[in-house]
Amino acid sequence: MVRIHDMSRAFVKEDAGGPERRYSLPPRTDPGYDAAAAQALLEGANVGDSYGAELATGYRWGEPKLRPHVEQILAEARASGNERLEQLAERFLRAPAAAT
Repeated sequence: MVRIHDMSRAFVKEDAGGPERRYSLPPRTDPGYDAAAAQALLEGANVGDSYGAELATGYRWGEPKLRPHVEQILAEARASGNERLEQLAERFLRAPAAAT
């Protein structure tokens, strides 16, 4: 007989990291989608959720199509003194091109 308290801790949900992160993105057909996706990828990296941001946006980290948007974000980060965002944008731009 298996009692509840004998169950492996691997199956206990209380250890979960909280609710899944949501990324606010316009429809893919929106002309601003790529800019929003670039921002979401950087935001995801900032909170340790790069994979979730990639799933939400449909783009991989380092996606060449997003470079112009990340370069703009980098310029804004430098102008405002946001060192963390600057670091993330630079890392994105150094990443090898994403495989398609």
